[in-house]
Amino acid sequence: MTQPIANCPNCGAKIVFRWSGSVQTVCEFCKSVLIRTDINLQRVGKVADLPPNSSPIQVGTEGVFGNRSFSVLGRIIYEYEQGNWNEWHFVTIDGTSGWLSDAQLNYAVTFPAQVGILPRECKVGQQYVWDGETYVVSTITKAHYCGVEGELPFKYWDKSDVVFIDLMSRSQKFATFDYSEDPPLLFLGEFVDFDDLKLKNLRTFEGWS
Repeated sequence: MTQPIANCPNCGAKIVFRWSGSVQTVCEFCKSVLIRTDINLQRVGKVADLPPNSSPIQVGTEGVFGNRSFSVLGRIIYEYEQGNWNEWHFVTIDGTSGWLSDAQLNYAVTFPAQVGILPRECKVGQQYVWDGETYVVSTITKAHYCGVEGELPFKYWDKSDVVFIDLMSRSQKFATFDYSEDPPLLFLGEFVDFDDLKLKNLRTFEGWS
């Protein structure tokens, strides 16, 4: 499949999209946030310096989830009262877009889900059932955008505080309500062990082995 190619409207650098479904990317040279239109790229802002990152995952990391290989194409960084976490955008070998949540050495893989109308608000302990699995609201977190890099499947940069509601099941299934959009989004998946992802092309740094 031919990779979409364009030039950064700010610095002129060549921009190559690794995934045809990408809507937003960041120029590696001038750090401009670029949105794809039908015929060209539109500059909508500039990424500030990203916060220190203690994750070995990076754009370009490859791994396996289930029986499908995937490549990490982008990242959104969120900041909240206890620190920050990464949402790594990846694409599987069959072109499916998903997310690898990386928070304090806890990892979860999720994919967008369509289950009808989601609640506007809920409380810890409330239960929901999808595909025969019972999920219980475990945490409600208010966070805000802290940085972005690489390719994303939607426009996302410089947003204000957002509420995220995490849910868990007894069988290690995981779900998230994402209120960054209206109507809110649902992502379904499961917790994963780092070693089970068989990651390669990881970032090396002092303190990580």
